[in-house]
Amino acid sequence: MANSGLQILGFALALLGVIGLIVGTILPQWKMSAFVGSNIITAVSMYEGLWMSCAFQSTGQIQCKVYDSMLQLTGPLQAARALMVVSIIVVVAGLGAACMGMKCTNCGGDDKVKKARIAMIGGIIVLVGALCGIIACSWYANDIVRAFYDPFTPVNTKYEFGSAIFIAWAGAFLAIIGGAMLAASCTKGKPSPKYPISTRPPSSSKEYV
Repeated sequence: MANSGLQILGFALALLGVIGLIVGTILPQWKMSAFVGSNIITAVSMYEGLWMSCAFQSTGQIQCKVYDSMLQLTGPLQAARALMVVSIIVVVAGLGAACMGMKCTNCGGDDKVKKARIAMIGGIIVLVGALCGIIACSWYANDIVRAFYDPFTPVNTKYEFGSAIFIAWAGAFLAIIGGAMLAASCTKGKPSPKYPISTRPPSSSKEYV
């Protein structure tokens, strides 16, 4: 029963994780304009994501523009794009495999040991996908930090972390915890008896004194 509860909890956390990964990938707030130096007061806030850049005006108007050419994008941005897409696909595939191996489902046959191994494989796949997401977020964050502290970067073009990168990070960590729980839920096979079982039928003869 405890093993089944661990599987359900791990699946739920991994599902929340992949939702966070999808939301973080779609949102354009991966980095936002930093108000430093003489750039403290401004009427426009700039946000950049994996797919588009947006300008938020103080009047409440929002203008977004999708990136025109992939070849014009920076290396970290292209890598983050690819890794986030791969992360989502792999985590979803791992959740599908884990769903087949969970005790509370009828898929994967009636063999409990086989189903537990399928759930473990699904958990490992989820872990691989979550690691791809963490690498993507960390790579993109490193590029933001490096450009922020670069003395040759103009003050009005410096950026800091946006909310979307934190959502993607949180989703990746939830997927890691959920995948680890699914991978740890694999039960061992039935232990073999330590002593051989006698197959000789009991004697039916009776002794009389």
